[in-house]
Amino acid sequence: MKILLRIVSLLALIWLGLLLTGYGILTGSHKNVAGIGLQCQYLTARGVIKAQYLHSDSGLIGVADCPVLRKSSEVVDSNE
Repeated sequence: MKILLRIVSLLALIWLGLLLTGYGILTGSHKNVAGIGLQCQYLTARGVIKAQYLHSDSGLIGVADCPVLRKSSEVVDSNE
């Protein structure tokens, strides 16, 4: 029972951190547009967001892989 409580507490802290910072964690990605584009899905505290990147295997033009963390445009604690 203590382990379950600790896991739930840890997940709540992670969710709160994602909510306040506006970052998302990579959950999936796939190539599109004949391998030129890369679509990445990120889990944020407010839901799932998608980001499009220009893709090349070398990373010379665009990105080779999706970044693990991505800043969302919606942040709860923004001063704007």
